[in-house]
Amino acid sequence: MEIGGLFDVQLALESLPFVLEGLPMTILISIASMGIGLVLGLFLALARSSENILLRWPARIYISFMRGTPILVFLFILYFGLPVIGIRLDAISAAILGFSLNCAAYSAETYRASLSSVDKGQWEASAALGMGYWFTLRSIILPQAVRIAIPPMTNIFMDLVKATSLAAVITVPELFQKTQIVAGREFDAMTMYILVALIYWPICIAIGYLQESMEKRFSKYVAT
Repeated sequence: MEIGGLFDVQLALESLPFVLEGLPMTILISIASMGIGLVLGLFLALARSSENILLRWPARIYISFMRGTPILVFLFILYFGLPVIGIRLDAISAAILGFSLNCAAYSAETYRASLSSVDKGQWEASAALGMGYWFTLRSIILPQAVRIAIPPMTNIFMDLVKATSLAAVITVPELFQKTQIVAGREFDAMTMYILVALIYWPICIAIGYLQESMEKRFSKYVAT
């Protein structure tokens, strides 16, 4: 059965199990890249906000470069370019590395904005009580900043999940790569692309619900 001559329901149902074989890889790359990116992003944000020029300017240049270049180009550099200088990465490692480094740049700016939005008086009060920098950051400032950062961080994660489809061009067997295989075999790209869109959609809806849950959890750290 076809809907409007654009979507073959039977083909979609028959292809769904094969396409979903790429879902674990999509989730793996997304979660691994986001996790690494969040850690790197925090250190980049602290370096970006540092008064030490040797920390601040390298961080600013890195963030500017990663935000100003297409992730697809960076994936090609990692997977096809590095072998030229003797460094070889498998497709999955190249994808995770590429998305992690890209995610770190966007996360860093979100962290920086969130940290700067916390009242500076709390830093001063902590110092007056004899609390160290790292203790204050970890126990007082970060919990508040995280609550503020949750919505933009969620958007970064949603974009990352969808961007993993680019990993298909370096042969990573994720959702979109599986979709392309069926589309080429069955000569029905429209049905398959609509199908994969309908798979990504509920994934992003689930991420949205996770965002709401996290916002409620961290709301206790925000002064009212």
